[in-house]
Amino acid sequence: MSKAGIILAAGQGTRMMSALPKVLHKIAGLPLLGHVVAAMRGAGVERIVVVTSPSGDAVRAYAAGLKCESVVQDRQLGTGHAAGSAQSALAGFDGTLVIANGDMPLVTPEVIGECMKAQARTGLAMLAFQASDPAQYGRVLLTPDGFLNRIVEYKDASAPERAITLCNGGCYAADALKFFRWTAALKNDNAQKEYYLTDVPSMARAEGVKCAVALADEVSVLGVNSRAELAEAEGKFQARMRARLLAEGVGMSAPETVFFAHDTIAGPDVEIEPFVVFGPGVVLGPGARIRSHSHLEGAPNLPVEVSPGAIVGPFARLRPGARIGAGAHIGNFVEVKNAVIDAGAKANHLSYLGDAHVGAGANIGAGTITCNYDGFTKALTEIGAGAFIGSNTALVAPVTVGAGAITAAGSVITKDVAPEALAIARGAQTEKPGWAKAFRERKQKEKK
Repeated sequence: MSKAGIILAAGQGTRMMSALPKVLHKIAGLPLLGHVVAAMRGAGVERIVVVTSPSGDAVRAYAAGLKCESVVQDRQLGTGHAAGSAQSALAGFDGTLVIANGDMPLVTPEVIGECMKAQARTGLAMLAFQASDPAQYGRVLLTPDGFLNRIVEYKDASAPERAITLCNGGCYAADALKFFRWTAALKNDNAQKEYYLTDVPSMARAEGVKCAVALADEVSVLGVNSRAELAEAEGKFQARMRARLLAEGVGMSAPETVFFAHDTIAGPDVEIEPFVVFGPGVVLGPGARIRSHSHLEGAPNLPVEVSPGAIVGPFARLRPGARIGAGAHIGNFVEVKNAVIDAGAKANHLSYLGDAHVGAGANIGAGTITCNYDGFTKALTEIGAGAFIGSNTALVAPVTVGAGAITAAGSVITKDVAPEALAIARGAQTEKPGWAKAFRERKQKEKK
């Protein structure tokens, strides 16, 4: 059966104290909404409709970039009204519908899949979780046979009901045609005068449809409503990611100091030293070593790739498009951007390599920079295999240094260098005997 999803993203997020819509704040380099979309897609949901506020242009633009549809909830009339607003985009859809909040960045495809499995039993299901601290969560009351009896909001719960630790996980799965019929019939006879999604199971029960309950772990249904909760969710994401990579054979001596992006890929026997930060779009080949205090970050269509056996850092920065070959060395205070460093090449300290191709086995001396940008265009520097770039060389692109060539330290290379040649491009040194002594004596007399 076909599957569609509704993501509720029309909330104002006022507790975030930010001009940025709440669902566009990031966890591990990906907006909250992006995490929920990825989880739904991972669970096999083909169509996704994002419910936004009238002012949610940025959210709609982001959703479109993820190939999701959007609808506008014209007035803030509650979660049931928000979910029902998606009917216009899903008119005629006759399949399984999954509804989730857009601020659940730790939800997984497996959790959403469990909700859909439970839905297949009765036609309606919801997620619930055992809360370590139930606090203000809505309590989930079960029937003797394990189906949902009702959901009681904390403010309406009695003392015995508040003692219940099974809480509403904020995710539902339903038959689409029935779900929209139920949301259309919701009443707002409550203190807030809103239409609640939590009332849908009662309407279903009136038609003889039981609501199954799927259990999720507490972390997976964590919501984000404030900066503090955003930081908490980041911490839990990182803990989950570190545990997974350690289990897959990645070495970390101080994992609590390493921060990953949502899409970091690391092969077995990768070694990551303390205080390393990964932005999105980084792939580490087996046996690569990332040394302390390094920062690696790719971009769409410009990933960072570190090949097997390569060493990066300490204190290195790899920017979008950096591709480090097998066994290559990128050392301390070296920055690489949109450059290919072939196998065995070395840039061990204090260099900038941007828009460049460094051949296999080449050596880049300290203080070398590729002058790749003239304020208007970016040009390529080609360094051949086995070339030796002397310390403090400036390579003014576009320029090619041939295979096996050498540039003298302190040179400014503006013309191509032939293979196996020595290029010297610096002013001739002159010397004036005794000048320094005479200079000091003159200055001392001037002080008197």
